[in-house]
This record gives sequence, C-alpha cells and structure tokens, in this order.
Amino acid sequence: MKARVVLLAISLGTPLVAGSAQQKRDPMAGMDHMRGMKHDSAAMPIPMPKGMPMIPGLVGLVPSGGAFLPGAAVDPAQLPAAKPSQVVRLRTGDTLDLTAMLVRRTIKGHDFAMYGFNGQVPGPLIRVRQNATIIVRFHNHIDLPSAVHWHGVRLDNRSDGASGVTQEPVAPGGSFVYSVHFPDAGLYWYHPHVREDVEQAMGLFGNMIVDSPIPDYYARVNSEHVMLLDDLLINDDTLVPFGGDGPDFALMGRVGNVLLVNGELGYTLHVKKGEVARFYLTNAASSRTFNLSFAGVPVKVVASDQSRFEHEELVPSVLLAPAERYVVDVRFPRPGRYAIINAVQTINHYKGEFEAEVDTLGLVTVDPAPVKADYQRAFATLRVNSAVGAEIDQYRKYFDKAPDKHLTLTVQTTGLPLATVQFMTIDTAYYAPVEWIDGMPDMHWLSTSKQVRWIIRDDATRKENMDIDWHVARGSVVKLRIFNDPKSFHPMQHPIHLHGQRMLVVARDGVPTRNQVWKDTALIPVGSTVDLLIDASNPGDWMLHCHIAEHLGSGMMAVMHVDR
Repeated sequence: MKARVVLLAISLGTPLVAGSAQQKRDPMAGMDHMRGMKHDSAAMPIPMPKGMPMIPGLVGLVPSGGAFLPGAAVDPAQLPAAKPSQVVRLRTGDTLDLTAMLVRRTIKGHDFAMYGFNGQVPGPLIRVRQNATIIVRFHNHIDLPSAVHWHGVRLDNRSDGASGVTQEPVAPGGSFVYSVHFPDAGLYWYHPHVREDVEQAMGLFGNMIVDSPIPDYYARVNSEHVMLLDDLLINDDTLVPFGGDGPDFALMGRVGNVLLVNGELGYTLHVKKGEVARFYLTNAASSRTFNLSFAGVPVKVVASDQSRFEHEELVPSVLLAPAERYVVDVRFPRPGRYAIINAVQTINHYKGEFEAEVDTLGLVTVDPAPVKADYQRAFATLRVNSAVGAEIDQYRKYFDKAPDKHLTLTVQTTGLPLATVQFMTIDTAYYAPVEWIDGMPDMHWLSTSKQVRWIIRDDATRKENMDIDWHVARGSVVKLRIFNDPKSFHPMQHPIHLHGQRMLVVARDGVPTRNQVWKDTALIPVGSTVDLLIDASNPGDWMLHCHIAEHLGSGMMAVMHVDR
C-alpha cells in the first residue's frame, strides 16, 4: 500500500494536512540489548497491533516504578456489579452524594475490579436547569487519593476540583463538599483530577446536561441518547496494569484495544422509521481521538462544549478529541441496521504506511413502523442561532488582535531505552497531524513520567509548565497562540483544556474559523498553530493542560490566574 494523506475536519474548521510518509528499511536490524529499564523474563503484557512486530531491543523490559491495578487484593466476585448510569434531576439547593467506589465490571466474559461513581459506570447523569446551583458531597471509597473536576463548568474556583491548585487530594476514606453552579446551557462531564490515567480509565466519569429555559433552544427530536466514548487496554483476560509511581505510556498516552460506549461493548439502540435522535457525545478516553459516523447517514451538528454553534451544519462524521463534547441530531429514514463506526487513518510505523481502520461501536436498529411525530422538516432546517452570533459579535473586534501570549508544545526525554531513541529518530522523519491509534504500544508502555516531560513553554519568558506566571485581569479578552512543534522527539496532537473559562477557536494556521462555538477544549494538531480567544470572566487560579491523561501526569500543565 502506498503511503497517502487524508484530510479530516477539525471542529468543523480547517482541514488537517499530514506530513509526507516515507518508506523505510527495517530500522530494528542489529539492535543491541537496551539499557535503562528493568528486565523481566515474563512475556510482554501488551497486545501488539496486527503486522507490527515488537522491537527486539525492548523484549523482556518492563517499566520502572512498579505496577498498579484497582482492588489488587480483592476478589472481583465479592464486589458489587457495576450498574448502568441513572438520571438524577436536580434543582437549585439540592444535594447529591457522589461516592467513588470499587465495582465489578464484566468485559468480554471476564470480571475485573474497577471503579464507579455510586456503583454506576458511567456515573449518574446529572441533569439541571441553567443557573442552578447544587451541592455535591464527594466520598472517596477507592484505594487512591481522588477529587472531582466539573469539566467545562464556569463555577466558583474553590469547587473546581483541581488537585494541587484549588484543593488537596481527598484521601481514601475522606470527603469533600463542592458547590457547583451552572451558568451555561450545554453538555459537560465530571471526572477525577488525581491520577486520571488510572481513575478515569477505570470508570470514574459521568455526564452533566444543563437545560436552557428557552423552549426551542434545540430543535424538536423524537428521542435523546447519551454516548460516553471510552477504551480499555486488555491483554486476553487481564487488564494491562498502570504505572505504580506515575503514568506509564507517557509518550503516546494509553490507547485501549477495546472500544466502549457507556462502559459497555456493542452499544445498541432501537428507533422507528423516520425518527430523529439526538446524541450527546463525550470522549472520556485517556488518549484516543474518535471520528464518529452513523453508517453514512448525515449528521447534524448542533452544539459543542459550552454552547450551540452559530449555525447548524450537516457533516459526514464528528471528530472528538479527549474531553471534547458534541450534540448531534441524526435522522434514520429507512428500516434496517445502521452501524455506528469509528473510521480513522492509522500509521503502520514499521512499514511507514498509512492504513484505514474501521471499528463498529454499536448498531442502531430501525423498525419498519413509522415514528408518530415526524420531524423531517425540522431536521432538514439548518438553524441560525442568532443569539449565539449576537453574543460572539462582542468579541469579533478581538479576533485579529496580536496574541497576548505565545505557547509552544513540545517534549523532553531522558533515560529511555536506546531502542526507543533509535526508532523515534527514524520514525519522526514523517508525522501525521493526529495519531489515531497506538502503533507502537511496546515502546510507549516502557516510557514513564519519570523519563518523559511534556512541555507547555511560554515563548516570551521561556518558562515552562507550572513555572509560567500568567496573570490576567478579570473581564479581559486574552488571545492565546499555541504552536505544536513537529520537530519534537515525539510529535503528538494535544487536546488543550482550560478550566473555568470559555474560549473561541478563532483561527487554525492563519485560516479563520467560519462557524463559532464556545469551547473549553481545543485540539492542537502536530505542526499547527491555533489561536484561542479567552473570555477571562471568572476569577481564580485555573489550570491549562493537555487532556491526554498521561501527558498531564507527565507535567503538561500551567495555571492562568484571573485576578479579581
């Protein structure tokens, strides 16, 4: 197969352009035994992709720092079985007890000790009205310190749940009380902000839907469905352990080989002919970016992280980086079965070729009986959300202003196995804007947060990560320009998330975004420069970080201080 390039839309904006892929001779021939890692005679517990052999110099090595799995001393059969997510409707002043606990999950016929909120995976679906304020009493009953971050919500800084910035981690057996105010309608989610690479991956996540008081905020549909996308890394009947002292898979991030929807394999849905279904989509995976479609049926994109789009659009697929959310409507016109698929273009790093990969996440079965209320006309109407456009109009005068801050995303490594260093020296001769799967899991598994330091660098001061001292005045409009260095040791896309504020993606590589929406997470492809316009209206100390869990755990975070 010849190497080729695929263009994929990012957030309905500028297409991505991959770098040139080059055919390479076998770079592994003649490699010596590698140093810098612990050796173990056990077989590598990492399932390798089809056609990708293990790098000879890495065989028999295991990451330093020990290993961890939830409930290691507990028989999964003695744990309560995880339950599906249940809807909890709350009003201002209501209190929710939210408990992180060990649960038993059965995946591919095997029982595993994992985590859940209130015994549910995903956790309870919290549904509130816009401008509601609720109290959440968090109880930590798992075997790690934890906390809860209310992702995307512009709440009081003290309740943000950012360990080390707004609170100390909650020790096992401890509790913490959050006051969560919801100023914006939209789709949000909650998850830990301590060892996300373990706790989030093991099931601690859930959605929040904030309903607008406007009756026709969204067009009418026949049904609504929540889809939380996730993956797990499993080798036969065993969960691949996590790093004990800190994240492993620190280069790529942990990409699972089992794709899940709402914590389960094989999502199913039954609808009637002509039904218009609304899907609330969230990517809860540690590192995987999804490209979701519905068997060729047009998808109407309605909203993203924190608002509706200026105008609705029909698209063939929806791209979701880790932590991103989209609200989409889909009409199923004919009886039959419709596959929900994740179709991506992968790289075979061994051969230096691009290859297609398609995974079926679930099936929608459309019954022959027609739906009672036919919303075909409403679905065909691409609404212009004038209220969204009018609010954003106040910020358009800032779109072309000079950036207030320039950041560069890169990486530093030390002590990696020589085989990894030699392979990466050759492999980075080409790159893709987005790596959709892990084509070299053996190499990435052996990289730990002690050896890999992912970096957000302030170009003006050369300060990095938590050394960046960034203060802005409350009410200011800040333009942030971020460049993802393609010449770094491991070029990799980064979904950048800003806590407690909202932002607009105003341009990608100098091309203005044509359809605006308020975001809290933006994907920065390799080699790209992205301009973000931040509405710094919420005072406090707010984290800015990559939402690939292993990158965050390897230092890729800074703090923006919004001064009162």
